[in-house]
Amino acid sequence: MIVGKSNAEVEAGALPSQELVDNMHAFNESLVKAGVLLAAEGLYPSSYGAQISYSDGRATVIDGPFAEAKELIAGFWLIQVKSRQEAVQWALRVPVPPGHEGIGLDVWQVFDPSDVPDDTMPPQVREREQALRERLGADEPSD
Repeated sequence: MIVGKSNAEVEAGALPSQELVDNMHAFNESLVKAGVLLAAEGLYPSSYGAQISYSDGRATVIDGPFAEAKELIAGFWLIQVKSRQEAVQWALRVPVPPGHEGIGLDVWQVFDPSDVPDDTMPPQVREREQALRERLGADEPSD
């Protein structure tokens, strides 16, 4: 997963330039053509969001906006690639306009049940997880 960090402009609700929108569209198209894109979404500023914190078994909902824009995310790409290095190479191609210091990217590996050794996950749990994933895939719209 490539996570795009936010900045003060994004948090203020500023819309991207048409040039950036076009560049992001071209980048997303390249991911599609390479067959690696699973999902890509931009996010609203944190003023539209909420955080949930837990203390003593109780949940507290905190409405946005949140203080540190550079710690927030502005969007993400979920890609399926063969290695960390390939994911980093794709992340390096994300179009970030000049002068937008403070925007950064994180690259995270998404945990998959197949990453768990067979001897540590009971078969019934693995089967339930697989059935859930199959149901999710069946709910996707077809072309």
